Amino acid sequence: MSADRPLILLVEDEPAQREILAYNLRAEDYEVFETDRGDEVMSMIADLSPDVVVLDWMLPGLSGIEICRMMKARGETRSIPVIMLSARSSEADKVRGLETGADDYMVKPYSVVELVARIRTQLRRSRPSAAGTVLVYDDITLDPETHKVTRDGSEIALGPTEFRLLTTLMERPGRVWTRDQLLDRVWGRDIFVDTRTVDVHIGRLRKSLGIHGGVDHLRTVRGTGYALG
Repeated sequence: MSADRPLILLVEDEPAQREILAYNLRAEDYEVFETDRGDEVMSMIADLSPDVVVLDWMLPGLSGIEICRMMKARGETRSIPVIMLSARSSEADKVRGLETGADDYMVKPYSVVELVARIRTQLRRSRPSAAGTVLVYDDITLDPETHKVTRDGSEIALGPTEFRLLTTLMERPGRVWTRDQLLDRVWGRDIFVDTRTVDVHIGRLRKSLGIHGGVDHLRTVRGTGYALG
């Protein structure tokens, strides 16, 4: 897997529908994980840290509405966009889904092309670098298209791993990432790297960002991982 690809968690219990969606999402170069059971979703989210969750309303084990409610009640999952899929087409059902916390709502049958477009819209918020959006945090600016990082106007040279690491941290300022989550996001899930490698590269990134002075924005959370700010 490419560590830069956005990750979509697809939760759908209709096999044919799930297969079609997964095929089209992978064709868009997204990494896709699938499940047909509602009671597996929260543990998968904890393991995968998806960028978008495509969530069917009616599921065995736990309904999509309950999953969405749980996600939006927890600080670590609240910001993950949820696109709710449902055969329920009434205005009241749509309102209920959105009020539960879903970021978007699509009624079955729907256009796969439209769903992919809506996923892209949500990714602009959860993974802005994937859309080429320039990221800014305090005096640090990162341009994902030119691969340039500046701090207070001075350009900072970063290796590719430190660049991906900073991109991940800048996309969600304040979020605490565990070492395992950073390994998955920055190095990729199919690469075996010791978690101490994360500490080494965080040290390099911290040194590079401080080369011209300024506040150290990288926060070490003892026993957990790292955050920006």
